Amino acid sequence: MSGHSRLYDFFSRHWLLAFVTMGVAFVLFGLVTLDLIHTLGANLDFLAHNGLDAVREGGLRQLLELVVSGYAAAAFYLLFKLCEKVLVERLALRTDRGNDT
Repeated sequence: MSGHSRLYDFFSRHWLLAFVTMGVAFVLFGLVTLDLIHTLGANLDFLAHNGLDAVREGGLRQLLELVVSGYAAAAFYLLFKLCEKVLVERLALRTDRGNDT
């Protein structure tokens, strides 16, 4: 047993897929987080200044959507970092093996 997750082991066996997935996760992280902080701040300001009217206009729904977007961004970031770790360790092991012979 390797002590790693099944996803880690899968990407270790399929390093090219890990590379492609890393690129896709990087782009999706960027798209999801693009202007997220600014929009979240504007939403909170809207809710604070307009109170119940803001809630009726969908301010709480938008806040929930922004929070979900934040979690999606975190998931894409974690996927990116997992793929990065797999690929870096693969390169490090290849280099170490080459130095031992």
